[in-house]
Amino acid sequence: MSVTQLTRQIKGLIDKSPLLNDVFLRGEISNFKHHSRGHMYFTIKDEKARVSAVMFAGNNRTLRFRPESGMKVLVRGNVSVYEPYGQYQLYVRAMEPDGIGQLYLAYEQLKKKLESEGLFQEARKRPLPNFPDRIGVVTSKTGAVIRDIYTTVKRRYPQAAINLYPVAVQGPEAVPGIAAALRQADQDGNDVLIAGRGGGSIEELWAFNDEQVVRTAAALKTPLISAVGHETDVTLMDFIADVRAATPTAAAEMAVPSLVEWQEKVTTRKNRLQQLMQQIINLRKEKLSYLQNAYAFRYPAQLLQQKEQELDRNIERLQRGMNTRLQLQRQQVNEQSRRISLLKPARLVAEKRKQLETDTKELQLNAERLLSSQANRYEQLLTKLRILNPMETLKRGYTVAYRENRLLKTVDAIRVEDELRVYFQDGYVKTQVTEKGKETFAFQEEDEIDDG
Repeated sequence: MSVTQLTRQIKGLIDKSPLLNDVFLRGEISNFKHHSRGHMYFTIKDEKARVSAVMFAGNNRTLRFRPESGMKVLVRGNVSVYEPYGQYQLYVRAMEPDGIGQLYLAYEQLKKKLESEGLFQEARKRPLPNFPDRIGVVTSKTGAVIRDIYTTVKRRYPQAAINLYPVAVQGPEAVPGIAAALRQADQDGNDVLIAGRGGGSIEELWAFNDEQVVRTAAALKTPLISAVGHETDVTLMDFIADVRAATPTAAAEMAVPSLVEWQEKVTTRKNRLQQLMQQIINLRKEKLSYLQNAYAFRYPAQLLQQKEQELDRNIERLQRGMNTRLQLQRQQVNEQSRRISLLKPARLVAEKRKQLETDTKELQLNAERLLSSQANRYEQLLTKLRILNPMETLKRGYTVAYRENRLLKTVDAIRVEDELRVYFQDGYVKTQVTEKGKETFAFQEEDEIDDG
């Protein structure tokens, strides 16, 4: 047989075995991988053995928890052979946690997920309105919840309208029904919402732990009170809601104020206000009585005459003060005029003009002296330059010798048979050295040589 034929024979034997077609195992998950297409690949192991397993997307879609490596589970499925590798593996159809309830595990996983998204933060909580006009209640239309809420609201704040949004609070229709009712109540313009039901097991309360319902509650614009179960029952709706109530009755008490209590507060404050107003009236009466007995009200003519005299004295005092100040200002003006006259601006201008003329003449003299000095210095430098000019030396009868454009200053620099150029004041001669020596002689003027 070929390898393929052998593998198919083995696969056929395993697939036909009734024992291997419905296997129920307890073990620990390892090497868990959730493929992008939805399939789950993992290994089920115990202390002594392990087996590869796969749970296709069609089967794992109904899981209420997320499997993880290290998790102990109960799995149910069938055994078959994966032909490309000749490997037997378990094809899982159902899975649930071992040692912990599936719903509780799903509850904890979803709670952790929502908390990591910040949906439980206190900063998201909104205050409840003080005096709501419309209260939306999402609950079953039968049962004690709506009766308790209705009775409490009408007892405490009868003018508030109660809008009931009846839903199934458990069963397959609960989740979509509650989510739709919350959205509708939010759109209807209620001032506050109450969502809840009576107590029960985790399975019965599960609709208020469902992710769809919880996320719908988180997206509401209207403040929400959660009243799910009894005081010991805790659902994810309690964490999402703006306020959690232990019971439906407590939720109704949170939603509306007590009219009786507010009437008592109004009465108390009214009495305090009346007392305060009476005290103010009494104080005003005492002040009025004092003013009525004052001198001004008993003798108004005398008081008016007295005020007329005070006005005359004040006018005289004001006039004296104005005259004194005016006199002082005049003295200051006269003093300033005197100081200005002492300065005599015309005389100062004449003195400055004369000083300017003197400085101008002195500047011109200094400039002329400087120009003359620089001219003399120029002539002196020009004379020195003429003396140092080589052409002047040639004019006095001297000559200079060059070899290949190099000035010759000593006999040692010349070799016999060198060709030299000897420059005179009016030109040069080209000559060849036939002899050289160290003998020196006294020069004679040109006319003495000619005479000799």
